[in-house]
Amino acid sequence: MPPILNRLWRRVRSTVAPVPDISATLWLQTLQRYPFLSALSLHDQSKLRALAALFLNEKRFHGAHDLIVTDAMAIDIAAQACLPLLHWGKPSKALKWYDDFVTIVLHPGEAVARREVMDEAGVVHEHAQVLLGEAMDRGPIMLSWQHVANAVENAERGHNVVVHEFVHKLDMRSGEPNGCPPLPAGFMGARTGRAAYEAWWNAWEPAYEDFREAVIKAERFGTPAPWLDAYGATSPSEFFAVACEAYFVNRARFATEFPTLVPVLDAFFGPRDAGRPSGKN
Repeated sequence: MPPILNRLWRRVRSTVAPVPDISATLWLQTLQRYPFLSALSLHDQSKLRALAALFLNEKRFHGAHDLIVTDAMAIDIAAQACLPLLHWGKPSKALKWYDDFVTIVLHPGEAVARREVMDEAGVVHEHAQVLLGEAMDRGPIMLSWQHVANAVENAERGHNVVVHEFVHKLDMRSGEPNGCPPLPAGFMGARTGRAAYEAWWNAWEPAYEDFREAVIKAERFGTPAPWLDAYGATSPSEFFAVACEAYFVNRARFATEFPTLVPVLDAFFGPRDAGRPSGKN
């Protein structure tokens, strides 16, 4: 590892309670596998390494269907999971946003879940749903390793299942996920909490409606499909998660497609007091 990286790592790690180290070799391999991580500044890479090390100390991985979760796989997931928290202060405080769960279940490929839906007549219908990942309120996170590992192609399309599911956890901190996580004090210059949420929805509501209309037109009339994953059109909470994954892994294309959302996400994911989140929307 280059001397400057070692110095940065020691400096950042000195601010963190003792945790197991992430070897330089494994860390550099993770950076090389994920272009949006290798594009970070050296200082941010060191901060992310400290966050990921503490994350790994607090979480437990379970491989489904006899999948063996290696150290390299766990580090890959930890680095991406911690990316949204990168600028939220000390690692121990930032990671409180993820303190409602311990276990991450990793499937070799897509998972199939049985769902029940009640129609307007009160009749319950069962169906199978194919999942790439799932975040459960105050419960574990499930991920498809196949989609975690397919890094380059997914980033080009703005996809990242790890960021997607962990951003859902942020959204859940305000109660029922609705596409608006708890906002920091003074968000975008707002003087009150009400003003902060108004600033958020003033940007997100029109962007969601425009995107939803574009997806509907593509599906019904064959117009060009939007670049962003069409799954984001199913609800405001999914639009938030889909937008965030694209924002982190392909910022340039996301900024072209959603210029009004970039300053909002910059304000949300930028430096803040990263204490324990509280309050409702």
